[in-house]
Amino acid sequence: SSFSATALRFPSLYDDPLQPVTADETVSVGGTVTLTCRVAESDNSSLQWSNTAQQTLYFGEKRALRDNRIQLLHSTSTELTITIADVQLSDEGEYKCAIFTMPVRTARATVTVLGVPGKPQISGLETPVQEGQKVTLTCTSTGSKPPAKLHWYRGDQELEGHLDVVESNPDDPTYNVSSELTLEVTSSDDNALITCAVDHPSLAPGDKRSEQTLRVLYSPNVQIHPGSNLPREGEKFSLRCTGTSNPEPTSYIWEKKDGELPILAKADGAVLHFPMLNKSDNGVYVCHADNGIGNNQGEYILLVQDPTVMAPSSGVDHAVIGGVVAVIVFILLCLLIVLGRYLIRHKGTYLTHEAKGSDDAPDADTAIINAEGGQSGSEDKKEYFI
Repeated sequence: SSFSATALRFPSLYDDPLQPVTADETVSVGGTVTLTCRVAESDNSSLQWSNTAQQTLYFGEKRALRDNRIQLLHSTSTELTITIADVQLSDEGEYKCAIFTMPVRTARATVTVLGVPGKPQISGLETPVQEGQKVTLTCTSTGSKPPAKLHWYRGDQELEGHLDVVESNPDDPTYNVSSELTLEVTSSDDNALITCAVDHPSLAPGDKRSEQTLRVLYSPNVQIHPGSNLPREGEKFSLRCTGTSNPEPTSYIWEKKDGELPILAKADGAVLHFPMLNKSDNGVYVCHADNGIGNNQGEYILLVQDPTVMAPSSGVDHAVIGGVVAVIVFILLCLLIVLGRYLIRHKGTYLTHEAKGSDDAPDADTAIINAEGGQSGSEDKKEYFI
């Protein structure tokens, strides 16, 4: 069966056992390629490998070309295997194995050398981009053979770029590949990681990629946060204005809708201070935040409460109180059950003792006398023995 498998792989062995057999090989630039030549039978003729320039590399075990990159791996009467290290693009081509019989028999092996693409370079993100604008990014990788393919990502999400542009190099048989990606940016894209990855048979996935951070300039998203959830009359209070933006807000302006700011209220940048709240402070307060890119505003409705108003209990407080009440009720029920059983048991004992005096009485009158005097008789008896 093994011969059958060999015959299927090398059908020429059926006809000529002295016919050399080789295989095509693919290797990346800088790698090592192994070339093997075999015959099924030997007539003691030597096998020989020659390169693309028809120069003999090895004749049996004998080195024929002074190139230290080429080494003998295995040599027998039926096999000659050599290796070529640090392969270059110039090593690509057709190699020939020959056996010097009559007539000379030969076999050819094509070595394909892959040009390893360089690390991709991203351009177009040198300066921040303003929100709402479009930006075109370019990714370029050089030295690939065959031409590499480029892929774009924002975070883990793959993006669809324009078709790759392939240019051949005039100095060697490699290619420069470039790809463009156009984005319309929003504030959510700020600090997003943009990646360009190279896909090529000489590389494992993710071997060569470049990453750059997208910086987006956008106007403030304004919110107002109260210093307390229960503003009460006569107490201190403050409102803080926050503006999420790039760059950070540089100015804050406070105002009150439908009127002037209270006389005692003091604006200190992003904070509006109330040293002592009054019912007249009620109203809608507006904060304008500006960062040079844009101006936005936030609103807060202030409703001053009476000093006697207590802070509302949280859901957690209600749960704790309910739990304590349930435990108390349970304990009371247990005590009632235990007490009830105790009373019932002792009542039965009393009646039993009371009836003992009438058990042996000959008539009703004697039974009554015994029942009434049984206890005292016992006590008398105790006193007598004492």
